[in-house]
Amino acid sequence: MHRDQDFDLERELPANEQDLTQDLELDTLFNAMATGDKFLLEVAKRAVLLSLADPDAMVYRQRVLADCLEQPAIVREIYDLAVEAIEGKKKAYGFFFRDSPDMILNGSVNVLEFFVGILKRLRQIGDEHAGKFRSEGFVRFFAMLAQELDDAYFETIEDHLRRLRFRRGALISAELGKGNKGIRHVLRKPLEQSWKERLSLKTPRSYSFTIPDRDENGFKALEELRGKGINVVANALAQSTDHILGFFSMVRTELAFYVGCLNLHEQLAEKGEPTSVPVPLAPDELAFSAQGLYDVCLSLHLDARAVGNDVNADEKVLVMISGANQGGKSTFLRGVGLAQLMMQCGMFVPAESFTANVCNGVFTHYKREEDVTMESGKLDEELSRMSDIADAITPHGIVLCNESFASTNEREGSEIARQIVRPLMEAGIKVFFVTHMFDLAHSLYVEAADHALFLRAERRPDGRRTFRLLEGEPLPTSYGEDSYRRIFGTAPDAAPEPAAEVRR
Repeated sequence: MHRDQDFDLERELPANEQDLTQDLELDTLFNAMATGDKFLLEVAKRAVLLSLADPDAMVYRQRVLADCLEQPAIVREIYDLAVEAIEGKKKAYGFFFRDSPDMILNGSVNVLEFFVGILKRLRQIGDEHAGKFRSEGFVRFFAMLAQELDDAYFETIEDHLRRLRFRRGALISAELGKGNKGIRHVLRKPLEQSWKERLSLKTPRSYSFTIPDRDENGFKALEELRGKGINVVANALAQSTDHILGFFSMVRTELAFYVGCLNLHEQLAEKGEPTSVPVPLAPDELAFSAQGLYDVCLSLHLDARAVGNDVNADEKVLVMISGANQGGKSTFLRGVGLAQLMMQCGMFVPAESFTANVCNGVFTHYKREEDVTMESGKLDEELSRMSDIADAITPHGIVLCNESFASTNEREGSEIARQIVRPLMEAGIKVFFVTHMFDLAHSLYVEAADHALFLRAERRPDGRRTFRLLEGEPLPTSYGEDSYRRIFGTAPDAAPEPAAEVRR
């Protein structure tokens, strides 16, 4: 996930996480990536919302993802091995109580033997398939496996595990302390004997004694003595299992994002939806251009493909979107936000091509339903949320406004919006604004045409919507009569002629 650090699942999410999730329908994206897996869901959520800020870091992750898309079966196999190791450790330890050195040692030996089997399978994958991967991340990962998990490592660890079974007993040394009590118990490596010495009938070189079968106190004392001798080794072995478990946990975490990307890509490819590798630029380059940009969350809800749009807003700080009702304006706005987030977490984007500068935070200001608590009016609530955005946003940020300040009359709403949009533009903050307010759209068209792009939802002469946005001057109508005709079947009646004045 990163070139020089681990992916942090504990990092705090941005303060506007709930607004982003609601306005951009991110739950649909996260669920498509997770396909029912809670862990994949959590990683997808954090990876997308905790955007990268460095274009080079995004390209690094894009190249790792490219390897995953070319070798999905191998990547999924590595991920499944990590999951198997984590779940297997839980089962192996489930039968042991970690309240005595013997139990800790036996449990750790069982877990390590299980881990060794998984590590061998992981090394085998690296031996067979490392040459198929070209990204810096995977090349370094497989090189690490080859270096750390060589034959000498496995021979050493298997030899230690075999000895720790104590099939010939445990050799423990101790010193005498005060009152002739044993101190400084140390587990020793057993003396090696040849087969001739083992079969020899000569008197042994050491003294021994045997505990009678019914001597419970004797067995208890022996168990305590053995525990003192193996305590240090048992704790060290338990730490070793935790260390290897930590390795598998990190592999699982680092690959979970890419597995989620594979899940999403497969669903989009099955529908024939295009995806592309975006080109991230530095924050100060002010770029936003795309071909065939579509709302990936809408596509996931549809049986058919979503309609894509072409847009070129390079060198523009404002994109004003107006036009026919239900013409695809809000859908396009959501697609913009999703593409920006997906690019900045290193994913592919839902478009045929996409280039944009990195933004220091994505913010949304969408209309909300009436406050059920009646503590404030809709306009007050809109102003409060915009105030929160103003406090948090910084230059090179991006804010997406959907019908903002439409809760009041057009004259007042337009003036409020102008007083907000102008300083945002002056601060170098990119604004995408969907509105039905002609007063707002036309006034900005007159005064800021050189720094803004104006898009209009296309409407055919017969009233049909193509859901495409075309560059054009704002119009004083949103064709509300089309919605009336669709619902009631007829056009609204024309306003009656004023009655003639009658003089008396």
